[in-house]
Amino acid sequence: MADENPTAAAAAAPPPPPPAALHSPPPPTETTTLETDKETPLSPPLILTEKETTISPPPAAAAPPTATLAEVIEHPEKPMSQNPKKVPDSMVSFKEESNRIKDLSDLEKVSLDELKVMVQEAISNKDFNFSLTPEEPTSEIKPISNPEEEEISIWGIPLLKDERTDVILLKFLRARDFKVKDSFTMLKNTLRWRKSFSIDALVDENLGDDLEKVVFMHGYDQEGHPVCYNVYGEFQNKELYQKTFSDEEKRTRFLKWRIQFLERSIRKLDFWPGGINTIFQVSDLKNSPGPAKRELRLATKQALQLLQDNYPEFVAKQVFINVPWWYLAFYTMMSPFMTQRTKSKFVFASPARTAEALFKYVSPEHVPIQYGGLSVDYCDCNPQFTIDDPAAVVTVKPATKQTVEIIVNEKCTFVWELRVVGWEVSYSAEYVPNNESNYTIIIQKARKISPTDEPVISHSFKITELGKILLTIDNPTSKKKTLLYRFKVDPLSE
Repeated sequence: MADENPTAAAAAAPPPPPPAALHSPPPPTETTTLETDKETPLSPPLILTEKETTISPPPAAAAPPTATLAEVIEHPEKPMSQNPKKVPDSMVSFKEESNRIKDLSDLEKVSLDELKVMVQEAISNKDFNFSLTPEEPTSEIKPISNPEEEEISIWGIPLLKDERTDVILLKFLRARDFKVKDSFTMLKNTLRWRKSFSIDALVDENLGDDLEKVVFMHGYDQEGHPVCYNVYGEFQNKELYQKTFSDEEKRTRFLKWRIQFLERSIRKLDFWPGGINTIFQVSDLKNSPGPAKRELRLATKQALQLLQDNYPEFVAKQVFINVPWWYLAFYTMMSPFMTQRTKSKFVFASPARTAEALFKYVSPEHVPIQYGGLSVDYCDCNPQFTIDDPAAVVTVKPATKQTVEIIVNEKCTFVWELRVVGWEVSYSAEYVPNNESNYTIIIQKARKISPTDEPVISHSFKITELGKILLTIDNPTSKKKTLLYRFKVDPLSE
């Protein structure tokens, strides 16, 4: 990208959040109730209640501590000392601009019109019909030999045929601060590079699936952007590392694979004004080989340069997770060379805050299970739930017991799944019939669950008399915990 570094390229609302805990003895409870009188994707008519009970007084207030390294990683804008400081401009959150003509400023409209005129003249003069010279690098598949009959297109979209051209040209304009001549030069250079690299033919090449765990698309963020995960720790596998980077030929193949993956992802985007035409990037730095690996460093530098130059404005947000200390040093060193626009898209999260950071932008049902969410391949876990089934997110405060009550108003099979990120809590489940003369049924005895136990727990329970399901999380630790849960109801046939 021009000023970014891409490294890849509708459900009902969940149950309400819990009320705040009360801390005066004896331990009180507070109830928030939601009644639904129509069927939803989650369930038929239900009453949801979440209770929070303090099981011990909070510790006495202490003087505000100096920010920790983890806090600085997650919130670089926070001062290291108690002296108030202005939030650094580099951490101002990026807001994606509109691609609708009516939302552009007068200056932006004029720049777009001028660029369209220049593009039209270039097409008429055949300035975009490049002929390859022996010095120019080419893909193994040769480009179309007769440029006279070639339609000028980019990312599968013909230029100046419909409104999608406006969206494409705005990407180049924004990458060059709406400087029309610079934007045109960038577009022309991109088209020349695409011809020399035979990009349209590269899209259909079979380059194998060795790297499918290194870069992959999974789910969408809360604004509808597809999410791309880049897992650099996979290169700790020495065999994979050697197979990918050990010589120039292998690094070139990696570069082709990387560009192919990005091209295929881009062609699934919606380039109509108002559509989703950017990607939410997540870079997992856990066990990343680091800058000491010369071969990886060379391949990364080459890939980033091509992406910067030829794929402008395709990153909606860039979230770095499991960030190690050395990457902070690297970022600090590189930060002065980045534009304000690029830095405003960056978010950093330490290992302890990876799930928390992702949930700010991606709903838990879309976050892969290895990153604290609920999303798994359908064949791997509970087939009852998919990314289309919304999950509730509840914060369980330190030294607090959280109870979720789900009152069921018809006979059914009740199915649910839940997880607490990082666990270290106790979980229990029971069913309480409305008829007080009947016994409470223990579905799951209180059980302490460690971080190494199964990440997601699934249960089902057949309800033949009306009552309520109680899901209880007991958090004895001094840290707040994040509870995720969702459920379905399958009515029993009469």
